[in-house]
Amino acid sequence: MKRIFYLLLVLLWVACENDDSFSTSTGLRLSFSVDTLQMDTIFSRTPSSTYAFWVHNHNDDGIRISTVKLKRGNQSGYRVNVDGVYLDNSNGSQTNNVEIRRKDSLLVFVELTVPETRQKEPLLVEDDLLFALESGAEQKVCLRAWAWDAQRLYDMQIKKDTVIETGVPLIVYGTLQVDKGVKLTIKNTDLYFHDGAGMNVDGQLETDHVTMRGDRLDDMFDYLPYDRVSNQWEGVRFSESSTGNVLKYTEIRNADEALVCDSSKLDLSVYRLEMDHCIVHNSNSTGVKIVNSYASLNYCQLTNAGGDCLAVYGGEVNVNYCTIAQFYPFSADRGAALFFSNRGTTASANPLKITCIGSIMTGYEDDVVMGDDTSEAAFEYHFASCLLRTPAVDDAERFTNIIWEKPDDEVQGKLHFVKIDEDNLDYDFHLDEKSTAKGMGCY
Repeated sequence: MKRIFYLLLVLLWVACENDDSFSTSTGLRLSFSVDTLQMDTIFSRTPSSTYAFWVHNHNDDGIRISTVKLKRGNQSGYRVNVDGVYLDNSNGSQTNNVEIRRKDSLLVFVELTVPETRQKEPLLVEDDLLFALESGAEQKVCLRAWAWDAQRLYDMQIKKDTVIETGVPLIVYGTLQVDKGVKLTIKNTDLYFHDGAGMNVDGQLETDHVTMRGDRLDDMFDYLPYDRVSNQWEGVRFSESSTGNVLKYTEIRNADEALVCDSSKLDLSVYRLEMDHCIVHNSNSTGVKIVNSYASLNYCQLTNAGGDCLAVYGGEVNVNYCTIAQFYPFSADRGAALFFSNRGTTASANPLKITCIGSIMTGYEDDVVMGDDTSEAAFEYHFASCLLRTPAVDDAERFTNIIWEKPDDEVQGKLHFVKIDEDNLDYDFHLDEKSTAKGMGCY
């Protein structure tokens, strides 16, 4: 019995000795989960997300790493943590005497903050993370990212007529406020709104070739950029004092409630909102909400909203050659493609007149065009030369030359479009060549 006991002790000691054995053989190498750690584009002076990769020792002996260091030291802006140890700048951005036992691994975390590049275009920022082994061999992982200078706006208040046209992105923190009686013109500019930020217009807004989106440039998952995720910022709101707003070739995406016209006194002498060749996509709540306003939407794409893609509560609205498609992926309780009503957002009555010409209105559900006639106010609507995913209505005065889309049609719903990729949240609402809606919609 004693012999067996001593034999077990010897075997255990040998096993421990093997686990603790380290080799300086020049043939031993580490393995890395990536050869190059590729970060997303980041804004200068803004910390990146944290990225990680594994360092594996697949050998039968342990390996000692004499030094792990950044080739450029503290000059590139990268920050590295190796298995819980930070590469301290005071020590030359390096750490020493790191051990990896046989068949074991360690995790490396990398972040980056880049100073201003003073260039209009994104600048490639590179460095190498060097692993000097006790054997004298050296291995490396390349670190790569693109840094982009941006101008930051903190609770900016527009108090006089202003034109913004800049070659660098604008990052908006807080509220971009346009005062009453003031006109803000934005041209050829991208606005990146931070979490919780938005635009409030008491005066007048004109945009031309403008993009408004969230400021996250990184990925939520390997396959999913934050730019495809809704609710990244608040959206744009036109207060009751705002009128004469014109948006051309403007894209508003991944907001909460993307664009709202608050209720105001109806004035048919001037459009309160004109949208021409605009895209409003991937809103957490309503895409475009228009309350008791005179508005015109021409050649616009309104797609994928947690609420309605377009909601009209009273007023007079013209919808011409628009693609309104409801394929919001994050909730089965999504709204309609088009909702229109002769009441306000409360119980008040708002006379309604809506005209839709040459437009596509489709989505996942069997009925995505909803009319709500619940008040005694006027309720006028007319659809001409449209594709509508809603049960057919026998009303020749209100519906002219309509393609009534049914769930059992050979081409219906998402099959009209070039790409509806629910797995990767990637969409292209140009018409597929097999679509029956040729000549309709915004494309």
